[in-house]
Amino acid sequence: MNGLLVIDKPTGITSHDVVALLRRITGEKSIGHLGTLDPMATGVLPVVLGKYTRLAQYFAQAEKSYSGAMRLGFATDTYDAEGTPDGPDRWPQYSSGVTLGRIRAMAMRFRGKVEQMPPAFSAKKIAGKPAYELAREGKPVELKVEIVHVSSFVITGMEGDMVTFNLTISAGGYVRSIVHDLGQDLECGAHLTSLRRTKAGVFNLDEAHTLDELKALAGNAPGLEALCVHPRTLLPEMPPVCADVESLGRLRNGAQVNLPEFSDASLVKVFEGQSNLVAIARRVAGTLFQPVVVMIQGT
Repeated sequence: MNGLLVIDKPTGITSHDVVALLRRITGEKSIGHLGTLDPMATGVLPVVLGKYTRLAQYFAQAEKSYSGAMRLGFATDTYDAEGTPDGPDRWPQYSSGVTLGRIRAMAMRFRGKVEQMPPAFSAKKIAGKPAYELAREGKPVELKVEIVHVSSFVITGMEGDMVTFNLTISAGGYVRSIVHDLGQDLECGAHLTSLRRTKAGVFNLDEAHTLDELKALAGNAPGLEALCVHPRTLLPEMPPVCADVESLGRLRNGAQVNLPEFSDASLVKVFEGQSNLVAIARRVAGTLFQPVVVMIQGT
């Protein structure tokens, strides 16, 4: 099976668990997700299947949008509700000074370019080993500060020690770290209690499918493929172009071809007909293109 499915990931399972389940449902072994969601988190998880896994590189830098909630009063070692508190609940002592207005003012610094330390309990690799494995073993976790970009961070409400928010962050950024650092600024501590990804690049919840929907179609290849995002709408920054039989043959064998594409785009999607994506090609000069990703190799 070839295509891209947008999954509405439920809470309590890993992104890897979603991939393993889809392998059983679809019968396709080559599957990958486009951006990890923590087990606690829900929402948009785009997944590429079959030959579409070759396109994963073009989705790597897509920013992500979330809605979530944080609990004020203490931080945890995982920066979320599944971790161990760093001490007693400090909310009773800080509640009078931590207002919605103050939180909104503090959140302003988490916009634009932000220095961020990834959580020790994260999938970041240290000498080839995920940081969370070292953390669970009680070993030192030496991560480096990274620069992320926060397009939007809006505090939407506050009720007691619970604060809700919407946030859009660059690929690789950790919402948990934003919440943790905001709690440090407020001096009372904070941790993430819920998180829902509402958008990943151009993909949103409106086109997401639940795992129960997919389970009901297990073994039904046409039904499953009908749920995939139409290839023409993928990678909208790349214009689509149809190629003739001779050009398609040359592309499949890695040769340069002339294509009827006259924009100034550096990359284009090459189709056979309306929906069979054959290749991603790079403009060499004028209308001369070189294939850089070929979905089906020639013989």
